[in-house]
Amino acid sequence: MGLVAGCPRCATDVEIAEGDGRPRCPLHGEVSRPLWRPHDESGVSYDGFTLHLDAADGFPTYVPWPMSPGWAVTDFAVVAGDRPWATLTCVSGTSELDGPVDVLVVAEEPGTGLGSRCAGIDRSDPGREVGEGQPAARVRIGSQSVPLWVVSTSSSDDRFDRSVFAGEADGRWLWLVLRPASAMLLLRDDWILRDVSSVGPQLVEMAFGGPRPVW
Repeated sequence: MGLVAGCPRCATDVEIAEGDGRPRCPLHGEVSRPLWRPHDESGVSYDGFTLHLDAADGFPTYVPWPMSPGWAVTDFAVVAGDRPWATLTCVSGTSELDGPVDVLVVAEEPGTGLGSRCAGIDRSDPGREVGEGQPAARVRIGSQSVPLWVVSTSSSDDRFDRSVFAGEADGRWLWLVLRPASAMLLLRDDWILRDVSSVGPQLVEMAFGGPRPVW
């Protein structure tokens, strides 16, 4: 069991180029910063998550904290080349109003494109909406209150099946993607995101597994 390489900007399988052995994406060319994620659902486990944290090498990996009863980590990924560039976690569960819910959290360096992929938009960064007017929501990371703005997906997503929020935390983009779109109402509560990159034994208490979301 391990992590397999992919393209951070799309779900297309990468190909290993002959000669230099470097991964290439048919859509985006050479992948100098591969996305590493579990090969299949069986890899979404405590052991797989420790591999993820090793690959992330201290780059923040955020999880809603504490997770509600019945919720679990259903996917995770890290973009890493010469150094870590982005992380993703997905937690899934149910709410009384929305039924099954997926919450994807992405922290990334500008220009990486992983958050945009999850959001379903065709640019690498959130755009000018971030920072304009009043924020739509806030989350707490440690002692920091992080404002988030709505990112419109109307130009590229005709299904309107998700709500997307983005802001800035410690000089990096922070994305929250919630599906279905109506799950945005969950953000009315005071959400806490915890960087679990150095949590240690408490990770054993987290639930892992379940159907992996498509992103």
